[in-house]
Amino acid sequence: MSLVSMAYLCILTKVIKMRIMAFDYGTKRIGIAVTDPLQIIATALTTISPNESLTFIKKYIQTEAVEKFIVGSPLQMDGSPSESAPHVKGFVRSLKKHFPDIPVVTIDERFTSKMASAVIAQSGLKKAKRQQKSLVDQISAVIILQSYMESSYLE
Repeated sequence: MSLVSMAYLCILTKVIKMRIMAFDYGTKRIGIAVTDPLQIIATALTTISPNESLTFIKKYIQTEAVEKFIVGSPLQMDGSPSESAPHVKGFVRSLKKHFPDIPVVTIDERFTSKMASAVIAQSGLKKAKRQQKSLVDQISAVIILQSYMESSYLE
């Protein structure tokens, strides 16, 4: 990459500061993760209940620019939709309706909860913290977001 190209890229990244927001949707809790504005790092943000999701997102995007929503799509081992898929589809429809200018992308979320549990188990956290289901949801959202970032980087 030439010096001019690098300078242009630096200018663009200072002007365009938009995050990507990812969701691990569940009927009891939604884990949320976001990128930094340069879309380099995925970080756990919070866990919320589904009935407060739209209010939370509206407040968040008032202070942070969000370029895209990523939603984990629950699939069975054979690739068919899981039992929770209709709930996720409803959430995706709601995102598209309330935030029409922000694209919504769904990606396979198989094994994210198991991977999140493994990460938490190896983290050295105290047992009480490791058993918090909200932490699993947040880490699952981070894994969903990282998977999306890695796949879009390869394209």
